[in-house]
Amino acid sequence: MTSAGRYLRPPSLSLRHNPIWLLRMAWRDSRSHRGRLLLFVSSISLGIGALVAVSTLSAAMKHAVDDQANTLLGADLVVTSNRPFVPAAGELFAELGGEQATQVRFSSMIYFAADEGGRLVQVRSVEGRYPFYGRIETEPAAAAEAFREGANALVDDTLMLQFDAAVGDSISVGDRRFSITGRLLKIPGEAPMATDLEPRVFIPTRYLEETRLLQQGSRVSHRRFFRFADGTDVEAIVAAVQPRLEELQLRFETVASRKRNLGRPLIHLYRFLNLGSFVALLLGSVGVASSIHTYVRGKLNAIAVLRCLGANPVQTLGIYLIQALAMGLVGSLAGIVAGTGVILLLPHVVGDFLPLDIPLDAGTLSTRAIFRGLAVGVGISTGFALLPLLGIRLVSPLLALRATIEQERNAHRDPLRYILFALIATGIVAFAISQTRQWMHGLGFAVGLFVAFAVLTLVATLITYGVRRVFPHSWSYIWRQGLANLHRPNNQTTMLVLGLGLGTFLIATLYMLQSALLRDITAVSNQDQPNAVLIDIQTDQADGVAALVQRHGAELLDRVPIVSMRLSTVNGVAVEELRKRPGRGSRWALNRDYRVTYRDHLTDTEQLVAGRWHSTATGDSIYISLETGVARSLQVGLGDEIVFDVQGLPVTTVVGSLREVNWRRLRTNFLVVFPAGVLEAAPQFQVFLTRVDPGLANREEISAAMQRDLAVGFPNVSTVDLELILSTVNAILEKVTLVIRFLALFSVATGLLVLLGVVTSSRYQRMLESVLLRTLGATRRQVEKIMVLEYVFLGSLAAVNGLLLALAATWGLARFVFEISFEPDWLPVAMVISLVIALTVVVGLLSSRGVHDRSPLEVLRGTA
Repeated sequence: MTSAGRYLRPPSLSLRHNPIWLLRMAWRDSRSHRGRLLLFVSSISLGIGALVAVSTLSAAMKHAVDDQANTLLGADLVVTSNRPFVPAAGELFAELGGEQATQVRFSSMIYFAADEGGRLVQVRSVEGRYPFYGRIETEPAAAAEAFREGANALVDDTLMLQFDAAVGDSISVGDRRFSITGRLLKIPGEAPMATDLEPRVFIPTRYLEETRLLQQGSRVSHRRFFRFADGTDVEAIVAAVQPRLEELQLRFETVASRKRNLGRPLIHLYRFLNLGSFVALLLGSVGVASSIHTYVRGKLNAIAVLRCLGANPVQTLGIYLIQALAMGLVGSLAGIVAGTGVILLLPHVVGDFLPLDIPLDAGTLSTRAIFRGLAVGVGISTGFALLPLLGIRLVSPLLALRATIEQERNAHRDPLRYILFALIATGIVAFAISQTRQWMHGLGFAVGLFVAFAVLTLVATLITYGVRRVFPHSWSYIWRQGLANLHRPNNQTTMLVLGLGLGTFLIATLYMLQSALLRDITAVSNQDQPNAVLIDIQTDQADGVAALVQRHGAELLDRVPIVSMRLSTVNGVAVEELRKRPGRGSRWALNRDYRVTYRDHLTDTEQLVAGRWHSTATGDSIYISLETGVARSLQVGLGDEIVFDVQGLPVTTVVGSLREVNWRRLRTNFLVVFPAGVLEAAPQFQVFLTRVDPGLANREEISAAMQRDLAVGFPNVSTVDLELILSTVNAILEKVTLVIRFLALFSVATGLLVLLGVVTSSRYQRMLESVLLRTLGATRRQVEKIMVLEYVFLGSLAAVNGLLLALAATWGLARFVFEISFEPDWLPVAMVISLVIALTVVVGLLSSRGVHDRSPLEVLRGTA
């Protein structure tokens, strides 16, 4: 008699209407399969662990923003201008009162005296007790205040490491030498990654004029910091003076606005992390559905015996539903424990992206995150488990006496299955919307997920059907048998293509997109591209700088004049009036300083899309060319009139053409281009594009010597080393991809667990096949080869399908989002395919150990 017969003795049949009986039956029935059930549970644990950890991160980020808002801004109010504050601004600042401090920010070259090396940095001159909240972290700690007492400087720690500098060494900032008082470790409100592209150097403001760096056309940011008495309503003060701030073209930021601005990217980061972990959870749920399906198929005889002894369909369903609920509960609890470990890792993964301190440890795990993880884990695993469990209701008692497959056909036509499909889809959409907080984003994510699942499932189904229809009968027996296993009963094709294919898709998309971005950026290394840009060259310095560049053997590719100006009127309406009008869209085009050039030709980064290019000024009208984006923001077109204020002189122009600009190319691109013959006499500075042949063995020495001589002879001229920028961008992209890889690994790990679970759940089927093959004369080695070939086919299908999806996704992202060309690197693609195949074979063989050790008689009797 079966185990079910032993448990359902006639005297106790009356208990079957008691829920306790269902619990006891579920417990007894699971005794011989608990190891397998625990394996099913593990596929849920990874997704729940990620969800719980990310939920905790979200709560911690919100709490940190609330606690550190003042510290992030460093003041109660910050007022910013791209020009020196005019007397009217000084009068307004005096009316505002409170404690005040000033800061001037600009980019410049600095020169290390010890090794004669130079680097473009962001110089910040400070006057007053800034920051009012938080502190600048330095080494030694006292240097944060000591540098203000003389001609001292705080230098970014990474910069000091790069040039092997030490506290006590000196640097030259323009014409002034400063002593390095301390290493700059951390600045309030700035993420560590922000210093990678442009390191910071702090100096006292009273020495700024001696540097002689602030020349005509220099790009400078002037800031005034305010601290008011405790309890002051800063928002009310700002609301009262906002019209005057806008009239003076001053930007402002308060603690409240900083919290809003900072909250947006943090929310986006949280949503990205949470949706990624949700993918892992869905994969785990698919694994549970597959495992339960195989598990139930092995229990059909026991279910038929239960029906013979009087159990109704609902009761038999309840026994296995209780097991599924228990699996979801145990898996969720295990995921919460795993989430604690993930919490300890998250600060190291996302810390470089955050401008605030988020203390995360096991103690920060919130009760809300725990209950939310339990609810989501139990709900989603139960929903997916119900799909195969619904067929239990249709198992006939006659199955105990004879085998039939008719019930399977009936199960597929069960209307409750379609209702359950609809409920699961609705739950996924609702959860995605709840995570993104925007129904369009959530719906888009859910639809994209459904498409990926549908494509992988469809491909797996078509391959299974194709293998069955077009079978290579000429192949050897071993190859034919291994291929036939793709469509045999209880085959694993669909589940493994879903699990491993989706994980492969995520990681391959990430890698190929990163490679495409880097390939586009490194186009600067082509023979016709510059690898160094010299900026802030004054007109009287141009010939001397050109001679210096040529003396060092560098090629001078272009000399670009730049004139600074602001908008005055657009089609006869003053800019001040346009700012007040509703519906003007983005105001950046009205408020900004324009740095324009003049020339008689288009460059290779521009394409004319409307109008006619005017190379020189002719007649009474000055026809300018606008970039399409700024034209949209200004709401102007061909023939419209724009008046610019050029250093106090109004210049009336007419829009003569519109251009599309390739901003990704490291060239001097402009929003506004004037024709030749108009601005030559205006105050201006120049930018030189230079190139040192990268094929030279001593290229770095030539570049360093040129930068050193520029720093000594022309200290106001800044050199942008594009090769250095490329390496820095590469380092930043590596940090960004680390976060994405962190999530993709959840999907890959879950896919491997699905593989392990599916293989283990079909262990008896494999054991039976092995025995039958050996009974028919196959050797153990032949059976093992058949199994290896099956896993090779499965791994190949998963890898190829995942990579095909990744190629399509990367092409779409490259073309429509990043607008770059995409050419796949086939060597890494081949490596990914090989790796996925190897993992599939290794995991499959490890989980199938012992399949060949049972005797044929033992297996055929059903006692294995």
